[in-house]
Amino acid sequence: MEFWPLIILFASCFFGGISIFYFKKSNASSLKLILSFSGAYLFAITILHLIPEVYQNSSHQIGLFVLGGFLFQILLEQFSEGIEHGHIHKHSHDHHAFPFGIMISLCLHAFLEGMPLAKGYQNELLFGIALHHIPAAFALGSVLLQNHINKTKIIYLLVLFSLMSPAGYLLSNALSNGSVGNIEQYFDRIMGVVIGIFLHISTTILFESSVDHHYNNKKLVAVLSGVAIALINYLLH
Repeated sequence: MEFWPLIILFASCFFGGISIFYFKKSNASSLKLILSFSGAYLFAITILHLIPEVYQNSSHQIGLFVLGGFLFQILLEQFSEGIEHGHIHKHSHDHHAFPFGIMISLCLHAFLEGMPLAKGYQNELLFGIALHHIPAAFALGSVLLQNHINKTKIIYLLVLFSLMSPAGYLLSNALSNGSVGNIEQYFDRIMGVVIGIFLHISTTILFESSVDHHYNNKKLVAVLSGVAIALINYLLH
């Protein structure tokens, strides 16, 4: 088993989260550009790579799991408040409490995303997950700051969140190798759920990145760049 995917998954998420301490929250232009790029890249790799591969290896019933993943992401966002696609919500009330719903739903989301990586979806999917975790972790760090969580605890929570996708990868790798069990026959179904999650996140990012369905020049370049990189990877295979 290669460990560099684990490093990429952890580092992108962790450094995306702790960057909240070094960048002004009011200056969100760079975050929005990363978000637009990652949304376009996620959407493109889902259409070009993930959907054709999972349908090639499975029956048409895999569509039920894609739909299930899409609906499951909608359910998760009732608790996470959309942090998966970079939403940063400002709370005006004086009461500050630990956002358990946000933390649990984000960790579950990240864990599920890491599971299909053990079956060889390690290039496009790996970088897609890493990219969209950067703004997600930044948004999580912002929410924790807004809830007056101290800096040390925020770092611990970001480490926990950053470990979720690697943990999903490690568990699914152990299962597929038979060291814990053997559920390889379910990988395509798990991939279907992840595809549904990706479709929801990427389309939400792309719709929310535009104002009145128009992009400014920088966002348009970011979106086209994300699609172009995914397309180049597709053509080179």
